[in-house]
Amino acid sequence: MKNSLVATMLALPLAVSTAYAQDTSAVRISGFGTGALTWTNNDDAQFVRPNQPSGAKRNPVTSVDSNLGLQADYSVNSWLSVTGQGLVRKDGEDDYGAELSWAFAKAKLSDNLSVRVGRMGLPAFMISDYRNVGYANTFLRPPSEVYSQVPINSFDGADITWQQEFADTTFTAQFGLGHSKTTLTGGADADATGLKALNLSAEHGPFTLRFGRTEAKITVENSASLINLASTFTKAGAALRIPQLTDMGNLINKPKEKGSFTSIGLSMDWNNVVAQTEYAKRKLETYSGNTNSWYALAGYRFGKFLPYYSHAKLSVPADFTNTVPTSCPAGSPAACGATVRTLYGTVESLRNSAQGGSQSTDSIGVRWDFMSSADIKFQLDRVKPQGKGLFAQPTATFHGPVTVGAIAVDFVF
Repeated sequence: MKNSLVATMLALPLAVSTAYAQDTSAVRISGFGTGALTWTNNDDAQFVRPNQPSGAKRNPVTSVDSNLGLQADYSVNSWLSVTGQGLVRKDGEDDYGAELSWAFAKAKLSDNLSVRVGRMGLPAFMISDYRNVGYANTFLRPPSEVYSQVPINSFDGADITWQQEFADTTFTAQFGLGHSKTTLTGGADADATGLKALNLSAEHGPFTLRFGRTEAKITVENSASLINLASTFTKAGAALRIPQLTDMGNLINKPKEKGSFTSIGLSMDWNNVVAQTEYAKRKLETYSGNTNSWYALAGYRFGKFLPYYSHAKLSVPADFTNTVPTSCPAGSPAACGATVRTLYGTVESLRNSAQGGSQSTDSIGVRWDFMSSADIKFQLDRVKPQGKGLFAQPTATFHGPVTVGAIAVDFVF
């Protein structure tokens, strides 16, 4: 898809470089990428990264973990710079596509304070700025149990960053305002308005502690199945004069629902010991909006080799109550009984489906830094979904656990 767009995105940094060829010292072109093969031991469902509609089964595929990014930075003067980053990967749609992930101007107001305007990465996670840069991470891919909870990668708006050193510790505070629109699997869009993002971190030598909070009003657009389901409940509620049906329709699909995502993380790279962990809690006033997730990773570096182990868990409590009655008020039409029982069963299916999104993963892997700017990783995951978990296109007979294998080459330039 979008071959012309992909070519345009890839050419963007080179075009910037050419445009400012007379002052090449002010332009910096960089890039990153991952070439990977991913496979599983199961043909009844497909293993995917967050927001991918299809992925890997028994036959190895490249589309799950492979990507390519290019970035151009241009310093206009001592206090003003512009940055553009294009990323090619499979996200939201069933093919590779290109996206303009970053495009902002940055003004350095003082040694400690800067402002950016444009499109920036959403700082929802500890590794938001480099989550797609495989070379910058220990694991082959960020744990989906945590990183699938916010499918928004960037936002359009402005942010301000303050950074100050006290003794041997560097404190950073970042606050952003804006909006974002993201294509989801199935052709729907997530429209986030009134978006506010806070990111606080403290770095002391090899230790980093980070806290983040993101809030927005979320509207799911262009989802025919969601719109039709909500409409069915709303119309039935009005026709049968049962307000619980109308309430359930609003719960399933209500525009501008309040959502929040709060996370805290800690990382360490000390005396060859590497550790990283995050805990995150999502709140969204829909039938499947609330989640709890976390992961922990530990590894030890032996020269150029870094073996590691991680455990990740996602819990989807489906903590909404099925208020749909199973009987009708006196004097209701004859068809009312069958209708409310069907709709009651539909809500129960939604509850079970939401809880079936829970899963946990145990991973072992090894990273080999065979070059100064490239590594090879091999990772095995044992994924235990409660229902379908985070797998895509499951058959009726699908069940876990599932073993996932992947080998990848990461590079930067």
